[in-house]
Amino acid sequence: MKKKTLIARDFYLNRLIDFKDTDMIKVITGIRRCGKSSLMGLMQEYLLNNGVSEKQIISINFESMAYSDMDVKTLYEYVCKNVVSDKKIYLFFDEVQLVKDWQKAINSFRVDIDCDIYITGSNAYLLSSELSTYLSGRYIEIKVLPLSFREFIDFHGYRLKEKILSDKSSKKIIYDVENDPVDARDVFDLYVKYGGMPSIADVGLDVEKVSAVLDGIYSAVIVRDILERKKHDNIRQINDAVLLRKIMMFLADNIGNNTSSNSIKNTLINEKLIDNRPAVQTVSAYVNALTEAFVFYEIQRFDIKGREYLKTLGKYYIVDIGLRNYLLGNRGGDSGHILENIIYFELLRRGYEVSVGKINNKEIDFIAVKTNEKKYIQVTETMVSEETRQRELAPLTMVDDNYEKFIITMDKPIVTDIDGIRIINALDWLLNE
Repeated sequence: MKKKTLIARDFYLNRLIDFKDTDMIKVITGIRRCGKSSLMGLMQEYLLNNGVSEKQIISINFESMAYSDMDVKTLYEYVCKNVVSDKKIYLFFDEVQLVKDWQKAINSFRVDIDCDIYITGSNAYLLSSELSTYLSGRYIEIKVLPLSFREFIDFHGYRLKEKILSDKSSKKIIYDVENDPVDARDVFDLYVKYGGMPSIADVGLDVEKVSAVLDGIYSAVIVRDILERKKHDNIRQINDAVLLRKIMMFLADNIGNNTSSNSIKNTLINEKLIDNRPAVQTVSAYVNALTEAFVFYEIQRFDIKGREYLKTLGKYYIVDIGLRNYLLGNRGGDSGHILENIIYFELLRRGYEVSVGKINNKEIDFIAVKTNEKKYIQVTETMVSEETRQRELAPLTMVDDNYEKFIITMDKPIVTDIDGIRIINALDWLLNE
């Protein structure tokens, strides 16, 4: 069988390379089909191209029938039997959570074998506090997301080149396969329509084919990672597929809105989307299952003046806009929240911890923090009207520290600075990492 050519995802690969041959276990997490297995394949290619022999690499995908009966003891025995003496061994375990007590084997490999370990998992329970304690903190988590806008360009045959303008500034230009320039907004609209799941590149940008791919991803996530997930202590079993889908659709329809389990319950009852009255705890359990499977990400509110996180009315964003379109249909509208969703995940890719800012009775879309860096960011589709401009500027002007403040918009801003607040075109920001 012909081996599939893997498209580079250098951002993630370089993170793995940075920790190569260290005592840290490399734990690759993310929603199913977002590219975790391909990333491990890219790392193996890197090793083979840099002096590591095939015999030094042991790679197991636990979703394969070949390993379906493997338990923790037979896993340990299998690896030990295939170890090459006097050589470092590179262990790659895909969907390792399918093996009960797998962490015991991982810990033993660290003690008994000269090895470098890479594992993937499609559920956040993989790194629960209990498990983190068992691994003694000796791991680094690589959080893989669906394709960024820049990666979408590469995966779908476009090329991004830098053009020097007459005023000596530069601009990123997108070219198609025939090397003709294309409008960045047109490509972005495709990104918004089809999303960034890497497997979509295998079928092309065709509505029916993409829908089939997303249906397969939805089924795999819901069935394997939620409905059929193994029972764990203190984890409520999820078994109502209809209720789960309704909650998914509610969250998908309300990305960027302040949300609570109680508001979800009340809306589902009022709109007759559920026949019974599930307790708030039930709704919370289903929402938690969706966040643990990396379908939705929760973002907390931070009181800027009080300097504390608030426990109520957080927001949820969906990991992939294509998956949202699959759930709700390509109905148009809500483009402001869609842009906000895309910006949020781009901030995560760039290594920021993100919260929603609350200042008095106003809200700042994102506070993005890493090391000694902090940014306050508003996201709006357009700032053409004076009313919108003032609405977006108002909360930023209320923050009295000296950290950077931005408004990201789809407009091509003529004015790029208003009272120290930078106005940035969203496409330029997405293309210039």
